[in-house]
Amino acid sequence: MLVSPSTLNIAKWSRAEFVFKAENDPAHFTRSWVTATFSNGDDQKVVRGFYDDGGRFLLRFMPQSEGIWTFRTESNIASLSGITGSVNCTPAGAEATGPIETDETFHFRTASGKAWYPFGTTAYVWNYQSDAVQEQTLASLAASPFNKIRMCVFPKHYTYNFKEPQRFPFPGNITDGFDFSRFDCAFFHQLENQIDALKDRGIEADLIIFHPYDRWGFAEMDAETDRRYVDYLVARLSSFSNVWWSLANEFDLLRKKPLSFWDGVFKQITADDPYGHLISIHNWHNPPIHYTSNDHWYDQTDPLITHASIQHHDLWFVPGWREQFSKPIVIDECRYEGDVDCGWGNISGRKMLNLTWEGVCAGGYVTHGESYLSDDEIIWWSHGGKLKGESPERIAFLRNILEEGEAKRLSPWKGRSHSQWDVTIGHMGDDYWLLWFGDSQPGFKLLTMLPEGKEFMVEIIDAWAMTVERVTGTWRSGDRLPLPGRPGIALRITAV
Repeated sequence: MLVSPSTLNIAKWSRAEFVFKAENDPAHFTRSWVTATFSNGDDQKVVRGFYDDGGRFLLRFMPQSEGIWTFRTESNIASLSGITGSVNCTPAGAEATGPIETDETFHFRTASGKAWYPFGTTAYVWNYQSDAVQEQTLASLAASPFNKIRMCVFPKHYTYNFKEPQRFPFPGNITDGFDFSRFDCAFFHQLENQIDALKDRGIEADLIIFHPYDRWGFAEMDAETDRRYVDYLVARLSSFSNVWWSLANEFDLLRKKPLSFWDGVFKQITADDPYGHLISIHNWHNPPIHYTSNDHWYDQTDPLITHASIQHHDLWFVPGWREQFSKPIVIDECRYEGDVDCGWGNISGRKMLNLTWEGVCAGGYVTHGESYLSDDEIIWWSHGGKLKGESPERIAFLRNILEEGEAKRLSPWKGRSHSQWDVTIGHMGDDYWLLWFGDSQPGFKLLTMLPEGKEFMVEIIDAWAMTVERVTGTWRSGDRLPLPGRPGIALRITAV
């Protein structure tokens, strides 16, 4: 029985929700199903509904084109089969962007067609913190340059993460155990509110579905429970326009899940998600530059993977990964700005900024991380709260450089030579160049990388001071350009 309106009017990329009523029975979580086929001319989407407890089934739909979408349900519950309804999809609002998509092989754009640059951050279990910390996290994100956040569905057991959560995806607790035949819908209502709160602030939710840091048994559920969990996530959350699927954080530490398991999850999600959200998997062991049959690292060339989500501290490999994987390269963990007693979490703000610039100029993207010690043990990398580091405002400066003017689709310069190994060079054809010197501090630069026969305008960027200074005159290939002789300098070179 349909208890919500049979026709809804919503804007493109918004979320329509239909409510169906059935007998109140927790066995629906494992035994019952409902789907609907939405049609708009030749365009069809098969959407999976889900049980929301209390005798309620929900069906959610995100229209990606305007017009009238009609639907008809199918279900193994007779009263929920054959129900019809419609969605009138109106034009998107002026500020609406829709889901993020890949673009020009190595980059991203919004569904509305605008170039989009992932300047992400990580706060693994901010969604498990107190209401006050969650509000603080959202306020910090709103004032930051970050437009993507890596976050876990399951809680985390690790250093600084020993406080017991109040709710879990499954009903139960660590003392009495968990009922894996049901889902805690109150937990998912909260997660949905958190994802919507991120969307209101222009932030993508990069959801980590599995991870190894566990004391509750979620990392070692049986195969059928894993399957139902993934199915439920996709049914509940795929209609949220700002969701990305990250199969795992450090998947190769989940020792009992073979590569064939991850193959199956990729196939399951891409088959069931009617909207084709971005999807990736994240490593622990350093990935090799070239794979062999003996490599125990997920093959990022898999066409089901939309972008490579990589953990690595050396961004020199980014150009090679671009060539090998032929998809966007996102270094989702390269170390964290902070002072914790862990090698991954105690680099300086300058080093964090250096890595971010280097990744961009190499043709990839880098996710920020911060792990400063705190008396209240609220550390951004895991809990969110307040950003304390020196890199975020300077990352905002870099983001502005990319976003201003025409779309920046940087490729790494392939002409490295003995005079260029100390600088990372990105370019767009012959007319736009972005050079990053990082920790190097040359007093001049021979502009031998520039094509001959053109004149260029040169600007010196101090990435730390966040200044841009135009160099007098125009410059040609081979000219000797004086430089400040200090670290943290970039050049923006544009054809006249």
